[in-house]
Amino acid sequence: MSSIRANGSQPSLSSTSSDDDPASTLASGETNNVAVPNPAGTENPEASAGLLLDAVKDARQIIRLFQCQICHKVLQNPITLPCGYSICRACLPETRPRDNISWPATAIRLHGFDCPFPDCGKEHAAADCASDIMLNKVLAIVKNVVASQASSEHPHYSTHITVRDQWGVAGLPSLEEKEPESRVLDGGRILATYTLAELGKLAYDNEVLYSSLGAGEDEASKIDVEIFLKLKESVKTEMDCQVCYALFLDPITTPCGHTYCRTCVRRILDHSNLCPICRRTISMRAQVDQHVVPSNKRLVSMINGFWADLVALRSQAYRLEQQANHGGFDIPVFVCTMSFPSMPLFLHVFEPRYRLMIRRSMEGDRTFGMVLGRAPSQGEPDFMELGVLLRIVNIEFFPDGRSLLETVGISRFRITRHGFLDGYVVANIEKVDDISVAEEEALEAAEISRANTSSTPETERSESEPVGTESPSTTQPSPTTIPVDDLDSISTRELVNLGVNFVGRMQAKSVHWLAARILTIYGECPENPATFPWWFASVFPVTDAEKYRLLGISSVRERLKISCRWIAEWEARTVSFLTRNLFIITCPGTKQTLSVL
Repeated sequence: MSSIRANGSQPSLSSTSSDDDPASTLASGETNNVAVPNPAGTENPEASAGLLLDAVKDARQIIRLFQCQICHKVLQNPITLPCGYSICRACLPETRPRDNISWPATAIRLHGFDCPFPDCGKEHAAADCASDIMLNKVLAIVKNVVASQASSEHPHYSTHITVRDQWGVAGLPSLEEKEPESRVLDGGRILATYTLAELGKLAYDNEVLYSSLGAGEDEASKIDVEIFLKLKESVKTEMDCQVCYALFLDPITTPCGHTYCRTCVRRILDHSNLCPICRRTISMRAQVDQHVVPSNKRLVSMINGFWADLVALRSQAYRLEQQANHGGFDIPVFVCTMSFPSMPLFLHVFEPRYRLMIRRSMEGDRTFGMVLGRAPSQGEPDFMELGVLLRIVNIEFFPDGRSLLETVGISRFRITRHGFLDGYVVANIEKVDDISVAEEEALEAAEISRANTSSTPETERSESEPVGTESPSTTQPSPTTIPVDDLDSISTRELVNLGVNFVGRMQAKSVHWLAARILTIYGECPENPATFPWWFASVFPVTDAEKYRLLGISSVRERLKISCRWIAEWEARTVSFLTRNLFIITCPGTKQTLSVL
């Protein structure tokens, strides 16, 4: 087991842990998190006592778990930022308006601030920063434990603390030429250090030296062990996820302030985008991967520190559970056709191998992968690398064993390794998820800003002629209404409006690919930018190779631009067809010209 590391660095996740495996994120032994040895389950009583003494020798590292890195005091009404760092509400920077953002563009997302942590440096929307409810409960427990310990402390016992800055720790003279500050405080090391932090006299990066007054070393250690065990026992009551009711496994905090295991958030988003506790919308991508939604760094530090052995057991159980049902692979795979997230797909299952696969899926979590088949080539599988995870919504069995399935797309994945089980494909996968909403906003703002900077009066669009509209006076076939070479200068909201307007025009013309039966299956055209490209790819007559491109794109805006290029090509072909087949006839009597096909 690891021991407490006596340094002032911010606890952070291991850079070597897998984004798709929350078990490895927490169980990795290479993290910089506080690692307080856990004596639970130790067979040797002497070894257990030794671990406890190691755990309390550096009370500074324990108290650092509860300190704000901005004001250096004990966290007050903490807020966990989208980057995973936690600070006091009063330490939040002043917000300012955000420019060139059209989606989601809700009122509460139009203001933001620059992250105060240098290793983040991103802009956060004010809407993504709510009070961390779990951390608030933990800090209240810690405060109560410290208060009860202070009231029952031996009156003759106190601790002499000398504060040293990072220069003093390194053996160098302070650049500010300050003498080390020292004072005597009541209680043992943990209580005295907490009191010093609460007074605002202990910077987050500072270290301390201890010397006991009024008691021997053994009695001092006994007092510290007592408060350490009390803290550990009391805090544990709040460290269970409210979905799986087990110790948090790679906890993430939602924008509404509630905390769940990463895997539990994925399960929640499979069925709903509402928080199970407060019913507010969870503005997170379905797969909440580590690079998109960082873990709650403060809670990860506490969990890895106080319960390292439980984390290891929980991580191992998670990995075994994931691979138990598929012969060591993650999911079964149906090699058949194209599918898209959030879109329905109907399947007729008649092959014996796929009957078996579907039955096993129904006995499990009702999910399986769908990938597009392709012509086999030497050394390559006969299916595409990217696919969509489907969930079975309804199933109807026939007497001869066939079945009709109604499924809906959940998320995208990339196959990393595959094999065969009873005739069908099984695979290890890595999830493919979109960039975060904050990154999407930043992408739009950057592209429009660059376009505005480089634009000239001749190339700027007239405000009186919005994109995606047609002049009512147009009598001849017009060229494409989409400036395909200038899509970067169009806002995300305008891009989706282009698509919606095009669909409306095509419905008015009764094109075959928008027949009533098609709309019955896929629904009416959505105006949500995140959903529109998937819906459009499901109904628009474009090749599977073109549709497949969307599965590898991680930006809503980029998928919208691809959809607009499809529209531009369609309209260009229509104009070309009309031009080739347009004849001008002059009426002999009236001398009027008529345009006919």
